[in-house]
Amino acid sequence: MVKKQRGFKANIFPRTLSASFAGMRAGGALAADRVMQRVLGRGPDATDSEFARREARQFVRELGKLKGTYIKIGQMLALFGEQFLPRVLVTALRDLSDQTEPLHWDALESSVRASLGERYQELDIDPVAIAAASLAQVHLARVRSSGDWICLKLQYPGLAQVIDADFDVVVRMLVLARWVTSGRELDDWLESMRDHLHSEIDYRREADSTLKMSELVASVRDASARYHVPQLHLTYCTDTVLAMEYIEGVSVVDPDVAGLSLLRRNALAKGMLELFFYELYEWGMLQTDPNFGNYLLRLDDRRKKIADDELVLIDFGSVLHCSEYFLCNLRQTIEAGQQQDFPRLVEGLIGLGCLQKETDEDGRKIFADFCMHLLEPLRSPEQLPAEYLNANGEYCWGKSQLLRRAAKKAAMATTSRHFATPSRDFALIARKLTGLFNFIAALDAEFNAHDMVQLHIHRWKIKDRNATK
Repeated sequence: MVKKQRGFKANIFPRTLSASFAGMRAGGALAADRVMQRVLGRGPDATDSEFARREARQFVRELGKLKGTYIKIGQMLALFGEQFLPRVLVTALRDLSDQTEPLHWDALESSVRASLGERYQELDIDPVAIAAASLAQVHLARVRSSGDWICLKLQYPGLAQVIDADFDVVVRMLVLARWVTSGRELDDWLESMRDHLHSEIDYRREADSTLKMSELVASVRDASARYHVPQLHLTYCTDTVLAMEYIEGVSVVDPDVAGLSLLRRNALAKGMLELFFYELYEWGMLQTDPNFGNYLLRLDDRRKKIADDELVLIDFGSVLHCSEYFLCNLRQTIEAGQQQDFPRLVEGLIGLGCLQKETDEDGRKIFADFCMHLLEPLRSPEQLPAEYLNANGEYCWGKSQLLRRAAKKAAMATTSRHFATPSRDFALIARKLTGLFNFIAALDAEFNAHDMVQLHIHRWKIKDRNATK
């Protein structure tokens, strides 16, 4: 049996002290290394030396030892930090895993009992967690009156009280290690990250988002795959407990999924992509954390070539409710990228705050090229790269290595002096697209997406015209 942690943040001071020492050690070592690099004539900024890479990995290891919120904050830095953090550190932070050992039930029971009050007696909760991450873990529970099994997502005790302190510790580590320098733009960026972290532990907000998304997906009638959002058991939902329907399913990387027919894998992949376009063009509400653990697949008879499979959407802790202005620019950017319309793409990127109006032509081209590259699978069939098509002229998502190629373009874009710091919302959308394309690539799907996207764009434009009459 997996060894469980007995406590969580029982003593904050040693964790904070350890973090500070990690920052001081890296800071002094990096300062000495930069002096040596200058002596050797290798430039004033030596943050990409082999020594810096070793220090970045050590820094991340120290962060990982602290577990809990530190893991989540590190992952957020990897997602949002490319403009402010050295590339070697961002690369190292991407190796932080959200998988962690669950807390022992003894460390959770009193907190869960206090949160549920008298309702606690109505449940038989399995003390062994079925899943655990940096901010919460999941337990099965049986409702005594009905015998039904449900899932309880349990937030770690005291998390809301220490989350700001932990965030400040990580920032102090970055400053002591001289990975960042203070400034107004950095402060605004950090505050945006802090707000996002608080929203991820707001279970009332997550419950509202779950109910709304359940209503929205139930209205879809013509998607390639069926969608399902687990029903909430509101009786047992609190500020720190989220109770929902228990559903059995498999991950997209399960070997059974790889063994499905191409037709079935294509249907699931198309359903996943179409869900994004419903969110973007019709609902204005996007789930922005598309890691594989936030989805389950409920599979029909595995022997069937064509079947009635289902995408189960199970986590809405990171939902973005976009402003109409942001949505309009994002929709325009995607349409322009699909059509390879450079002027409109640049206009959309300026509206999203990713390019400055005064950016020269070279700067615009660098970032626009990256965006067009990322949106490659949405082009019309005749504009798709021939080397990534099958014999039927269909795009091979796995074979394309799209994200690896796009990453090279992104690295070039972010080093440009014309590159503006993306808003948190745009960074979340980038994460959404990256996770979405990874999901489809994991299914090794082969299909063209152009007509699907065009249908949603057409509906949006009709709706937009009617609204302005």
